[in-house]
Amino acid sequence: RAANIEIYEAPYELVKTMRASVLALGPLLARFGQAKVSLPGGCAIGTRPIDLHLKAFEQLGATVSLEAGNVIARAPKGRLVGTETFFEKVSVTGTENVMMAASLARGKTTIHNAAREPEIEDLAELLNKMGANIKGAGTETITIEGVEDLGEADHTIIPDRIETGTFIVAAAITNGELEIKNCHPKHLAAVIEKLRETGVEIEVANETLTVKCGGKKLQSKNVTTEPHPLFPTDMQAQYMALMTQAEGTSTIVETIFENRFMHASELVRMGADIQISGNTATINGKTKLMGAPILASDLRASASLVLAGLAAEGETLIDRVYHIDRGYETIVRKLCGIGADIERITENLTMSAEEIK
Repeated sequence: RAANIEIYEAPYELVKTMRASVLALGPLLARFGQAKVSLPGGCAIGTRPIDLHLKAFEQLGATVSLEAGNVIARAPKGRLVGTETFFEKVSVTGTENVMMAASLARGKTTIHNAAREPEIEDLAELLNKMGANIKGAGTETITIEGVEDLGEADHTIIPDRIETGTFIVAAAITNGELEIKNCHPKHLAAVIEKLRETGVEIEVANETLTVKCGGKKLQSKNVTTEPHPLFPTDMQAQYMALMTQAEGTSTIVETIFENRFMHASELVRMGADIQISGNTATINGKTKLMGAPILASDLRASASLVLAGLAAEGETLIDRVYHIDRGYETIVRKLCGIGADIERITENLTMSAEEIK
């Protein structure tokens, strides 16, 4: 229970595999007036500048320092002070962190150039249920009137739009059919639109998606990753796997993160024809994928390689697939449930656990 938390630290042992460990900083700083959080771990996909977070906390009146791999922040007189903050680059976790911290700050905080992802709206809804006063979530400008305290609340988290998108691609890359229930299609509008352009048939009915491919040849289509509501970077790797099975040449331009094409070389090992130049990947399809031993580098790369393995001839062995567990719940069981021949190898898990110590 959160009410029983008495320390303001998030040590390395707890956060070493978490990219989002920095999100502990805002709540701890707001609640205790100080926080000590180990620097983020998780996916190694380029620069993830937490300086956006730290600058925002300083604007809220905190003193911030980096000491021995930890971020240490302290609020003046134990409480943050409302302010105007502007994100030079749209940041989902930055927006979330400031929203949580400012909920208990003294006065009004305004976030400019805020992220607009559905997860921002969902967090704001929860915080408001707990007693916060947040307006504008889902737009570029969010205002938070600080309150004295927050209480308990009941809340159901929104369905994971990236998991939904991944399963749409699973059906498409195997030329199959799939019904996906309890999803929010409007949260995935840009992905659905792009996949329809490639030839994937997607029917939308309330909170259900029906995916049909019907033996049609997929057509290559270019895509550029952008902040929500445009095509999400977290679907880029899965889309690349799909484009290896599409007719023609496509390009993927990655504008959100550096070094997020590490899955490309593994797809090439399986037979894909992909060239990388800076933040642009060129995929020449359609190529025959063959099962091979490959290595997963991060969460979404893991998903893309699993998808490629479903479409490949022969057996594919993916090492370091533990990354996938941070973004997909029981994915092996779910894939087996819709006809995949996939097995989680215990020895692989043991090795992976040792590697992240």
